[in-house]
Amino acid sequence: MRPAEAAKNALKCVMEAKKNERLVVFCDDVRAEVGDAFNEGARDLGLETNLVVLKTSGGVFRNQLPAEYLPFLTTQRPDIYINLLRGIREETPFRISIIHSETSDHKTRLGHCPGITMDMLTEGALALTAKEHRRMQDFAAKLIKDLEDTAAIEVTNPAGTDLTFRVDNRAFFTDTKIDWKTMKWMNLPTGEVIVAPVETSLQGKLVCDLAIGGIGPLNTPFAIDVEDGAVRVASSENDDVRRRVAESLATDNMAKVVGEFAFGINPKARFVEEFLEAEKIKGTIHIAFGDNLDYPSGKNNSANHMDFLISSPTVRVHKSNNAVVEMLSKGVFRFWSNQERQLREGKANIIRSSKTTNSAAASMSTRKKTFGL
Repeated sequence: MRPAEAAKNALKCVMEAKKNERLVVFCDDVRAEVGDAFNEGARDLGLETNLVVLKTSGGVFRNQLPAEYLPFLTTQRPDIYINLLRGIREETPFRISIIHSETSDHKTRLGHCPGITMDMLTEGALALTAKEHRRMQDFAAKLIKDLEDTAAIEVTNPAGTDLTFRVDNRAFFTDTKIDWKTMKWMNLPTGEVIVAPVETSLQGKLVCDLAIGGIGPLNTPFAIDVEDGAVRVASSENDDVRRRVAESLATDNMAKVVGEFAFGINPKARFVEEFLEAEKIKGTIHIAFGDNLDYPSGKNNSANHMDFLISSPTVRVHKSNNAVVEMLSKGVFRFWSNQERQLREGKANIIRSSKTTNSAAASMSTRKKTFGL
């Protein structure tokens, strides 16, 4: 797909942009081509666009927006923001700070894209026609309908995940289109149905076998023991991953407390380096620790947010009337068609092949390490 067309479709179908509205695009210099695509797509829609290119430097991590651009967050606020930023773990607090500033008025729309790449627009999770956007929105609406009156959720997977948590009075929502009541910001590409778990309720073991937000695909599983909503012990054979996760979960007291549970529902999402796309793979789930203040009923005020993606999940939802429904069975939604099931199996084979390649490249001399938090 032509990049500007993909950007235009996202602005129109997800952000519901209209002619003559004002748009500010914050774009890192390393994402300049993507910024040009959004600039062109926005102008095709008749938007008044400011493309703001931010300078980056390898090994230098930002904590605030340059002073000359602060008016775009105060006196020169637009109708819509698009953030095309690099997705490195060390700048997560910086990105969260910008999000809070952009959405503080509860009326400005935001498409947040940490780690976005050009190929997401040409062949990946953002390469969607208007019809494909609507189809995914309809899928999200059906899933949310099926999740009504859910009190608790249990999640298992073949890698060893075995978790339970509560969602009493917590609303599920989707990032596939703007919610004009809550004005919740969303990632681009879209493709999730999300909930903020009760912060003290997560119990059990999470075995992340695909990827970690801000780090990327894993060559060995990362295990986390959780008690009363918080990470207690985590282990990995990869010392570097273990260290980086430990640093993020130590950002503040709430960084190790659960903040998110989400289903991936984007049929074009691929298992790629950038977590922004991988977390949307249809039939996966991810769990995050840290910030969820802008989720319905979320109470986690951490400056950090770290996601953990798992494969082939089985998800059982426990309703308030004690009924139990298996929403996902080893990565297959219960209301998928036979064609969708076949496509999912093909994508699962690709993921397994990629994981095998990563494992073969990993050092055989790593030792298992644990840390308590």
